[in-house]
Amino acid sequence: MDSQGTKAVFKPGAKDRKTREEQEGYDYVFDDQIEFVITKQVEAKLESKSKSKSKGRKHGDEADAESAVSVPEAEAEVNLDGLSEYEKIRISRKKLPAYAYRDEFLSAVKDNQVLVVVGETGSGKTTQLPQYLHEVGYTDVGKVGCTQPRRVAAMSVAARVSQELGVKLGQEVGYSIRFEDCTSDSTIIKYMTDGMLLREFLGEPDLGSYSVMIIDEAHERTLHTDVLFGLIKDIARFRDDIKIIISSATLNAEAFANFFDDAAIFTIPGRMFPVDILYTKAPEADYLDAAVVTVLQTHISQPLPGDILVFLTGQEEIETAVEILTQRTRGLGSRIKELNICPIYSTLPSEQQAKIFEKTPEGSRKVVIGTNIAETSLTIDGICFVVDTGFCKQKTYNPRTGMESLIVTPVSRAAAQQRAGRAGRTQPGKCFRLYTNWSFLHELEEQTVPDIQRSNMGNVVLMLKSLGIHDLLHFDFMDPPPAESLIRALEQLYALGALNDRGELTKLGRRMAEFPTDPMMSKSLIASEKLKCSVEMLTVAAMLSINNSVFYRPKDKAVHADNARMNFARGGGGDHLTLMRCYNQWVETNYSTQWCYENYLQVRSLNKARDVREQLEGLCERVEVEMVSSENDTDAICKAVASGYFYHTAKFGQSGEYRTVKHAHTVYIHPSSCLAKDEDRPPWVLYHELAFTSKEYMRSVAPIKAEWLVEIAPHYYEPKELEDSRNKKMPKAVPAKK
Repeated sequence: MDSQGTKAVFKPGAKDRKTREEQEGYDYVFDDQIEFVITKQVEAKLESKSKSKSKGRKHGDEADAESAVSVPEAEAEVNLDGLSEYEKIRISRKKLPAYAYRDEFLSAVKDNQVLVVVGETGSGKTTQLPQYLHEVGYTDVGKVGCTQPRRVAAMSVAARVSQELGVKLGQEVGYSIRFEDCTSDSTIIKYMTDGMLLREFLGEPDLGSYSVMIIDEAHERTLHTDVLFGLIKDIARFRDDIKIIISSATLNAEAFANFFDDAAIFTIPGRMFPVDILYTKAPEADYLDAAVVTVLQTHISQPLPGDILVFLTGQEEIETAVEILTQRTRGLGSRIKELNICPIYSTLPSEQQAKIFEKTPEGSRKVVIGTNIAETSLTIDGICFVVDTGFCKQKTYNPRTGMESLIVTPVSRAAAQQRAGRAGRTQPGKCFRLYTNWSFLHELEEQTVPDIQRSNMGNVVLMLKSLGIHDLLHFDFMDPPPAESLIRALEQLYALGALNDRGELTKLGRRMAEFPTDPMMSKSLIASEKLKCSVEMLTVAAMLSINNSVFYRPKDKAVHADNARMNFARGGGGDHLTLMRCYNQWVETNYSTQWCYENYLQVRSLNKARDVREQLEGLCERVEVEMVSSENDTDAICKAVASGYFYHTAKFGQSGEYRTVKHAHTVYIHPSSCLAKDEDRPPWVLYHELAFTSKEYMRSVAPIKAEWLVEIAPHYYEPKELEDSRNKKMPKAVPAKK
């Protein structure tokens, strides 16, 4: 009875109403509490010295180390009231840890051609280092380029730097991301995604217009970053006048330094406060529920101010957590301080994404619930407590089946340290890990597996071939991809007609390499000209490029949203033509936002599709694809898609399930597809991608005819593979002779 009593939340009843003094003696105790054990404290990094493993030279002495602390502390006392915006920015720039090491950093760049810079996220390395290089004249002889793994980061950092320099975004400071170029002839500091820099190699193989190239967030090891390492290492060897800076947030800098011929390492310490690391006593069965309980526990027991950051794996989990938290805090009413819940994931409308950066009102606490985008790319001020579930979603590609799986996997130890570091930015913090210390030491990998070892290499192989790199197996990769992935990519490019039988790039391959899309999509766009539907194919390609973020399906209006979606599907042609009709009708309404709300469509996604379409149209002109239209010919449009995606086909078997044609894998139509609810299943379908979540699902499905495949790819399909076994009759039994 006593134990039950200790677990109850105190609720004063009408009969037994206690005095205020007595009530305040109680603490809130929830039914399900999580016990944490503190094992260690990550030390504060306020007084670290900057070191550099340089050729016979060390950067950093006691005076510099002292200034690293004294500058921010001195600046903190300045009263900002009455100052202009520019003055405020100038003062806040001086508060950044990077400012104390400005001269030291510049002399390190001067002495070394390749420099590996290690700095905590938030130390100012992305925004400040390009400006320091500009201030001392590196931009007089060429541009300063800086790559980012994520589009969001490239755009937001460029906006911030243009503000700091007091110039208009797109002039002296600009950014370039896929399907969006915000630069001009006067641009001297250019931020871009690593994929865009790879595309620049096509037109400028020696990067002649750049004097400095910064590869930022190198520790994320994205597919494009790893390819860039090999190409940039090559450029550094034959161009003495270019400076290369590899910037990383974690301490595996030795690996980068060794790869770049023993480059120098320069450390910029972040202003980090001590962080207590707490582990659970026993493993948690449900990390989502455990995360919600930990947030409430922290909110009630820890003093204000101090915001909370929770790491979950994806949109669905984030929405569920927001729902549960809202429900539970509403139940407690005014007895707890206000808790502002801010989700962050890629398909969330931008105005809602911006809420995570808003200042928390006094007397309340903000809880940011996000994916691992908040691990390195974004810095959110005021975070004091981190709840780390220990999981993230990782994309894995199987070259044998051609299937991409998005699977929830445990994070690496390096990523867990990175997450913990978010807590000690502005004040001493705590990191609650929802797993045991034993799990951290024995079950987590040391480093995250690089993207290049678990991605489809098709696009990269086509790009390297068009750069004149033919010996792919011996290309200087930091971590080589599996040979099987390379062979599969070469085989696929050969089947598409981009390579000849000697592995050389064909004329078609050269045209395909101009498009920043998947090689299969490039082939579909080029083939659509002959089928007289290039205008429609452009729309389909643009809509497919914005993923599955076109339709908005709020839980409370799911039926209305589904009906609106099915209206676009009328007229056949599967998901590809549904997307096309959706875009065309939006154009007919003169790009109406109101119409989008009524039809449960995301305005932001459609605007993005419009930009993508314009870019693709320009590229079609460049490779001389004529714009022709046949709007009512659904067969021609589906055939154009099949010209590139003939690899991705499945047929309906007698068992009542779809099987892929080549590998006979059982696959299912994704529930979000307009064909999922059809009683009458088409015998042959083509899919945009295979994704493994709970089952092996086909995404974006269109019905096709078997005879098209023999016509489009006679070198890949034999007529007997495409015979429909359902129409065949069993041979008659011949009576045995006596």
